[in-house]
Amino acid sequence: MTTDSGDDDSTDSTDSTTTRDPSPRRAARRWLSGPAALAYAVAVVGAVVAAVATPLGDRLMTSLFDEPTCPGTACDGKNPQNQGCGEDARTFKPAVDNPALLQIRYSEDCEAVWARIEHGHPGDEVTVKVAGGAMRGAEVEYDSDKFTNMVTVADGDFQVTACVIPKPGGGSAFERYCIEATEATAWR
Repeated sequence: MTTDSGDDDSTDSTDSTTTRDPSPRRAARRWLSGPAALAYAVAVVGAVVAAVATPLGDRLMTSLFDEPTCPGTACDGKNPQNQGCGEDARTFKPAVDNPALLQIRYSEDCEAVWARIEHGHPGDEVTVKVAGGAMRGAEVEYDSDKFTNMVTVADGDFQVTACVIPKPGGGSAFERYCIEATEATAWR
């Protein structure tokens, strides 16, 4: 025999063949109440905050939108990764006489360039300058690579120079050298 006392889902021990499953609404209400609901809410909010607050989350959020966040002069001086400018960027990296693997990156969508060094040492500096425009520089802080912030380029012809300057007495075996590129350069 089954007894029903309102919200109680228990069964009488005298009749084990007749059982009543709790309704899905009642089960969800029980699961999403009290400490379980609080823990669930904290986990969701924590995951969203972590996804947005980290560089990876920032990059993922930026990549959700096809357009860069700073086309043209709005990109000048900004980090290319944070602005989504690396998505369409093309690279010029000479294969010979390039011991630090210096490269120039160009984003047509962002209308900007930046320089990157791949094989430097802490204290080495990388710079990028657009003829008739601004210059940006960055220093390798740790590891072996570093990139500069962006410099705006004119729509049409431009000339850009990137240089790497080894830290005096540092670990780099190369001397200061530069590479140059234009919009007509064979970007990859």
